[in-house]
Amino acid sequence: VVKGLRNKFISNAAEAMDVLSTGTMNRTTASTLMNRTSSRSHAVFMVNLRQTTRSAEGVDVTSTSRFTFVDLAGSERMKKTGAEGERAREGIKINEGLLALGNVINALADDDRIARGEK
Repeated sequence: VVKGLRNKFISNAAEAMDVLSTGTMNRTTASTLMNRTSSRSHAVFMVNLRQTTRSAEGVDVTSTSRFTFVDLAGSERMKKTGAEGERAREGIKINEGLLALGNVINALADDDRIARGEK
């Protein structure tokens, strides 16, 4: 379970932009020496599309697509950001999360591992 996770059904682009705007406004930000509104959280925006058309033979054909947009909080260099206390702890957690994500991506892209049939 992800804290703050929401699932919204929409039917047009304007509704999608409203949902994206609401999500953006709910993100955690804080000021650092490098960025006045530094993102302190990650965000994922997924769009699932479903379209049903009728063929010339009268058969309904449904096509589905999924787009996933990810905005990750940036890596932190404590000296450059001047982060202390809670901001420093957030920076450490952000860096740990980015490191873990990098390890997952590297493992998924490891051709030798894939060639050996390892999951």
